[in-house]
Amino acid sequence: MLKAGIVGLPNVGKSTLFNAVTRTRKAEAANYPFCTIDPNVGIVMVPDDRLAVLSKLSGSQKLIPTAIEFVDIAGLVEGASEGAGLGNKFLANIRETDAIVQVVRCFENDDIIHELGSVDPLRDIEIINAELILADIAALDKRRYSREKKAKGGDKESKKEVELIDIIMPHLDQGKPALTLEFSTEDAEVVKGFFLLSSKRNIYACNVAEDELAGATEDLDSHPQVARVRKYAAEHSGAEAVVISARIEEELSELEPDEVAMFLTEMGAKDSGVSSLIRGVYNLLGLRTYLTTGVQETRAWTIIEGDKAPAAAGVIHTDFERGFIAAEVVHYDDLTTLGSKNAAKEAGKLRIEGKEYVVKDGDVIEFRFNV
Repeated sequence: MLKAGIVGLPNVGKSTLFNAVTRTRKAEAANYPFCTIDPNVGIVMVPDDRLAVLSKLSGSQKLIPTAIEFVDIAGLVEGASEGAGLGNKFLANIRETDAIVQVVRCFENDDIIHELGSVDPLRDIEIINAELILADIAALDKRRYSREKKAKGGDKESKKEVELIDIIMPHLDQGKPALTLEFSTEDAEVVKGFFLLSSKRNIYACNVAEDELAGATEDLDSHPQVARVRKYAAEHSGAEAVVISARIEEELSELEPDEVAMFLTEMGAKDSGVSSLIRGVYNLLGLRTYLTTGVQETRAWTIIEGDKAPAAAGVIHTDFERGFIAAEVVHYDDLTTLGSKNAAKEAGKLRIEGKEYVVKDGDVIEFRFNV
């Protein structure tokens, strides 16, 4: 299962957000730096309204959403790449994740200490990004040193690594993350083996005050700090920024779904910031969902964007992939518009697809296989 690491400076709301996202109290949330030492890990259900709709069509007995993993990582401080704070421990934890949720503080509160004494989300982001880049520079220096001798001896793989390192290093030296470099498919596979921290994709969670949530979610640019983060994210890495109020989200996580809807309505907010964040992370990881539905259950299945039908079948069971014959496919939009599989078939929307079919998000599939 792919992991998203929740990262940020101390006291920006990381652990509170983790508790809200995972609907647990696993992470200690306190008003002092490093209240999280070892990373907390939680499995998070991905919100998907399509399941309930399909369930009604099929008369399903249960609904099973798909899931991703979130990791609450200790707060980073300036100088982490040189061992400050939890230093190497922090960097090792984030290296094991597949994407980064950067929690940035966008609220003022004199009762909650900020590590640097003031609220400035762009400064906080740049500190985190700089530490990731510095850690990458140190790692690549060591890697080049270990590969140069082999490269001079004619080892082709080492020579290619040294060539790529010499491309990446000047980019990092300019303060630019590895993520913003473009490589051929072949070179990208080599670079992937470097496990660079700054090559991980980011999504920014703008943590606002409780009384600012409704306005900020209605118009992201109405909140000056959120607007700054959105602009920075778009210009520097094409990343997304979502608005959350970690404290409110933690309270919502203890309510039943109908109570959540009522609470949000009373606040004037249309959606939970955490729901938007989870969906954003899911897409950020390159994940997509196909669906199966029947009397027993309606279920969401996770695939990687670009997966073909046999690989998608293998998510259910390896035998499905090994013995794949065909896939009976109708898209969710067509199925729900027409009201049944029979109606979809009559309208020509229900198709039989073979091994080369690339599964799309929202496909409702029944596999044919033989083992």
